[in-house]
Amino acid sequence: MTYCIGLRLDRGIVFMSDTRTNAGVDNVSVFRKMFTWETPGERVLMLMTAGNLATTQAVVSLLDERSKAPHERNPSILETPSMFQAAREVGETLREVIRSNAMTGQTADSSFNATMILGGQIRGSEPRLFMIYPEGNFIEANGDTPFFQIGETKYGRPILVRAYDPAMGFEDAVKLMLVSFDSTIKANLSVGLPLDVQVYETDSYRLGPSRRIPVDDPYYRNISTGWGEALGQALKSLPDFSFDAE
Repeated sequence: MTYCIGLRLDRGIVFMSDTRTNAGVDNVSVFRKMFTWETPGERVLMLMTAGNLATTQAVVSLLDERSKAPHERNPSILETPSMFQAAREVGETLREVIRSNAMTGQTADSSFNATMILGGQIRGSEPRLFMIYPEGNFIEANGDTPFFQIGETKYGRPILVRAYDPAMGFEDAVKLMLVSFDSTIKANLSVGLPLDVQVYETDSYRLGPSRRIPVDDPYYRNISTGWGEALGQALKSLPDFSFDAE
């Protein structure tokens, strides 16, 4: 399993993903799940993947080849006129890979399934954020749904829902996402460090700060310990329950 978050802010977009893949408790590996493409001054695209590793690697490889080899550049995510068209291209590539591997063709319950988050900006339009499904279709983030999660989403979602603020800065957004990841990692062994972080600032048209957070990262340890202690103090501060109260 995996866990990825794509968060849209007033200032731009922040991506965070884990790197753990497993085929059982005795076969755990580290693989990158975040990928980027950039034409400085013109466009930035960021992609995160969850699901069958062979499928996601094939999709990324195809997208990468079509963005570099001249005879394969049509279609290319570096030449699409809009983020919507880029999302369509990623969705069609995902569907193509799943269909080519699944014995019965494109099916929603195929073991070759994968889900992706695509975000970025192309000059002439606002930053956009999409979640792409195995069937190749997708939805876009908006004011009511300002972030997307893929993978093991249920443990970290309540934290995002309660604390997300579109006006927050990138640093606070990363802190919030780390708390969400810590809650997920504590509850599910299939999600784990290192974590990858990528920031994109609106209208910069170039990739912003990025970082890999390793297992022994001191800031992450402080976040994990501090969040646990803060929850304990918050619980103690709540009114006591009584069986005798009416």
